[in-house]
Amino acid sequence: MDVEAPKDSDQRPAPPARGKAMQRFLVALNCGMLTLGTTGGPLLSRLYFSKGGHRKWLSAWLETGGWPLLLLPVAASYLSRRAQDPSALVVLTPPRILLAAAGLGLATGADDFLYAYGLSFVPVSTSAILISTQLAFTVFFAFLIVRQRLTALSVNAVALLTVGAVVLGLHVSSDRPAGVSKGQYWLGFLLTLAAAALYGLVLPLIELTYKRAAGGGRVVTYALVMEMQLVMGFFATAFCTVGMIVNNDFQAISREAQAFELGEARYYTVLVWSAILWQFFFLGAVGVIFCVHTLFAGILIAVFIPVTEVLAVIFLHEKFTSEKGVALALSLWGLASYSYGEYSDAKAAKKKAALDAQAS
Repeated sequence: MDVEAPKDSDQRPAPPARGKAMQRFLVALNCGMLTLGTTGGPLLSRLYFSKGGHRKWLSAWLETGGWPLLLLPVAASYLSRRAQDPSALVVLTPPRILLAAAGLGLATGADDFLYAYGLSFVPVSTSAILISTQLAFTVFFAFLIVRQRLTALSVNAVALLTVGAVVLGLHVSSDRPAGVSKGQYWLGFLLTLAAAALYGLVLPLIELTYKRAAGGGRVVTYALVMEMQLVMGFFATAFCTVGMIVNNDFQAISREAQAFELGEARYYTVLVWSAILWQFFFLGAVGVIFCVHTLFAGILIAVFIPVTEVLAVIFLHEKFTSEKGVALALSLWGLASYSYGEYSDAKAAKKKAALDAQAS
């Protein structure tokens, strides 16, 4: 549970086999959670709107409302530390990092609302392609904030993802859900892009927070990551709770449940599983950043676009138009371009490290 973040090979000796096994387990666990959240969260959120749900703030609240689920592993981590050292700290995260996590939580809450509002007017299959532009924003902000190197292939990926979004924008009338006006569709389109941009900013800021925590002499462990995510989830949910109170969403839930097309019981089932799957998404994202880096999290989010597309067509019966096909192809091309660039850089770095080792 308290495994440390990976560091460069020239900064520390090779970890023991047990440490490597735990690192691989955490990578697989967080990739799995991110996969479930990336594909399942949007589908259930759209199902809520398509079957009679209308509360945007409630949908946004559900995206981080599952944060109490983290209390169990955080408490287990503390008890484990306490068993080894009776004077162990209750909270690993330094106060200034907790403050940064609170700020990131408020930004995440705003992003939740932008995404939920956009998804209420656009199909999941369209939203998924628009959200793929988050990788382009992540590349840009990672370059500015954490000095992630830009390459020709990453710039090419940004260009392709941008063109894909433009292709969708030129054909706004081809996949509008029933009862959604052209103006509402455009509003949802732009808000979804804004959500992608804001989350593209949040991801490198999370990585920067990890670096600041490590810079203060504190060992960045997975337990600390979960504490940060708990704080972020709490403040994001608090942000959306204020919106729900102002919008009288709490009073409307029982009425909306009774009018839900799938029935009252399934209404609450959709809400509960939405909260769980979205919590998987956010915990998986910060976990992948901890175990690998920001851009790998962006890649994983983008790589499951076709899966979300297929699931939306199968379960929500959405139309898959030729424009979506072109936009999806451009998005996957951009993803492949970026992934190949990352692979080439990693291969070159490994070769250079081997030559340096031989020279020394």
